[in-house]
Amino acid sequence: MWLGWNIVWLGALLMGLNGTVAWASDIQHHRYEELVRALFVVQSECPYITRIYSIGRSVEGRHLYVLEFSDNPGIHEAMEPEFKYVGNMHGNEVLGRELLIQLSQFLCEEYRAGNQRITRLIHDTRIHILPTMNPDGYEVAAKQGPEFNGYLVGRGNSREVDLNRNFPDLNALMYYYEKTNGRNHHLPLPDNWEHQVELETLAVIKWMQNYNFVLSANLHGGAVVANYPFDKSRDPRIRGKTTYSATPDDKIFKKLARTYSYAHSWMHKGWNCGDFFDEGITNGASWYSLSKGMQDFNYLYTNCFEITLELSCDKFPPASALSREWLGNREALISFLEQVHHGIKGMVYDNNNNPISNAEISVAGINHDVTTGVDGDYFRLLLPGTYTVTASTSGYLPSTSTVTVGPAEAIQLHFYLKVAPKDPNLTQSHHSKKNLSSAKVPLNLGPR
Repeated sequence: MWLGWNIVWLGALLMGLNGTVAWASDIQHHRYEELVRALFVVQSECPYITRIYSIGRSVEGRHLYVLEFSDNPGIHEAMEPEFKYVGNMHGNEVLGRELLIQLSQFLCEEYRAGNQRITRLIHDTRIHILPTMNPDGYEVAAKQGPEFNGYLVGRGNSREVDLNRNFPDLNALMYYYEKTNGRNHHLPLPDNWEHQVELETLAVIKWMQNYNFVLSANLHGGAVVANYPFDKSRDPRIRGKTTYSATPDDKIFKKLARTYSYAHSWMHKGWNCGDFFDEGITNGASWYSLSKGMQDFNYLYTNCFEITLELSCDKFPPASALSREWLGNREALISFLEQVHHGIKGMVYDNNNNPISNAEISVAGINHDVTTGVDGDYFRLLLPGTYTVTASTSGYLPSTSTVTVGPAEAIQLHFYLKVAPKDPNLTQSHHSKKNLSSAKVPLNLGPR
């Protein structure tokens, strides 16, 4: 045991965080009021780089508070990526909630101490931390406590709905479009979707609509593995068997999952909680198929790439275990966050240098496009390599460039689009293609 702690201590000293090691031996579980108090303490200690805002309320009326870190809180700066961490989606999976509170305190403390790595991260990134998506479920689980908490007690919200089975099912639509050459991104939501989801899910979807997130992780418990999309199998007819369900961005998702796993003190070893995952990562559907999950929804409805982090064997670990878990996850939480700065990014302008929002950015060979935000900026996560990239939007001629991406910071690649000539045949062709690709099909294509 002594040797294990010294390895953690040495790793903390070597990870470039000013050599400061917050043992946080007094880490305790936070009930809702204590969590809110902790967030406001951080905001008061770092008022110029933080902001607290609510994305909505739970069924029982608790605010879903987000703590934002930025050198300009409350403002999206063009070409500065947006990142989010979401914890405690399942109310009885509590480690992520506590880790995100600790991360918030750590970012504030290290920024005040002049840590160059953390300072640069906050200056170059807009970071959003939602410690609990399911505060009502947590309170149910917390009443049981770590010693008596059942596997399902408090998992769902106060209506006992599993929030990670509550997002609109866009996978079925995506798998249909793959066969018909339809849209490959920002799929349409079903009619009346607002009335088909829980309040907490609704709040998170509205959050996604209001911020152009680039990268995200969703923190869970009950296993130790970094899980990446797709969660839902393409072939649900195979009962009792699991099948790998790759996204068009499978390689980058594997890289993102490995980044967390190998920066984590023990996830990458593979054997955890009686299960083995090679390199500490898994494709979701290869593990087990899951419908209406949040990480798939992020990828199919927004520009955001999200993975799911299973972080502890115990869903509700005792307070005595929290310090070790924090030290085991701290570097991984920072390293994963830094991945938002890889690939390419840039602006899309018209020929008068006005930014163009909602332009499509496509990469040859990867059948998943992203779009520009309201300020005309875009972010495309990519592995090192040479790519052919095209920017396009209705009414303009597309523009294509070749770019070589390295292993370090994102390469800047801007596009200037010229107005398309008014060709009636070209316009008719464009509208016909658009109508075909965006046509709605029934969402009950799968077995559920």
